[in-house]
Amino acid sequence: MRLLSMMKTARPTFNLENSCPSFKLIAGIDEAGCGPLAGPVVAGAVIFLTHDLPRALQSIIHDSKKLTEKKRTAAFKFMRELSGTVLHYGVGIADVIEIDQLNIGRATRLAMERSVLALPVQPEFALIDGIRKPNLSCPSMTVVKGDATSLSIAAASIFAKVTRDRLMQTLDLNYPAYGWGRNAGYGTAHHLQAIHTHGITPHHRKSFEPIKTMMGVSVQGELF
Repeated sequence: MRLLSMMKTARPTFNLENSCPSFKLIAGIDEAGCGPLAGPVVAGAVIFLTHDLPRALQSIIHDSKKLTEKKRTAAFKFMRELSGTVLHYGVGIADVIEIDQLNIGRATRLAMERSVLALPVQPEFALIDGIRKPNLSCPSMTVVKGDATSLSIAAASIFAKVTRDRLMQTLDLNYPAYGWGRNAGYGTAHHLQAIHTHGITPHHRKSFEPIKTMMGVSVQGELF
């Protein structure tokens, strides 16, 4: 029971970064938005310039999925304020057209590559969450559940998640019926019902099911 409790409270560390002593500039990379039916896929890349982080910052960096929206936003804001002194960050986006043309795996790698190129300095090594390995100019390593293990990847996950959520909130202003400000484009019951009622928008991924199958279905007398 005690071991289980410790596992639940475990937080990401710099252990992975410290296991690569030959490299000083190590980027953590993560994505947000592989699974939704609408919106882009977004990647974040973070390089920490020091491992001596302010305690207040280190205490709030975690896998973005394990943070509340309020805590994610606070961590995002705090890290942006420290950009250039404590860390560098970059964000990359692959849009819906690229997702449909390339497939989600390739589009995700493209977003990751763009996030690294958006960094003000290029990394010497990269730690990448998951199993998708982008084409980078530096050596890299994929880490399954890396956002729960590496502080650099966890920080990148926050940049990716908050940036994507804000993009979806902006799209929600023009397409309020789909609830993107709440569901971030995922296939919730409300979102699926809105597609049946109002049709498919330019921001829906037409290569994803059930939208792919629904493309030729008539809804309320109109082809969508």
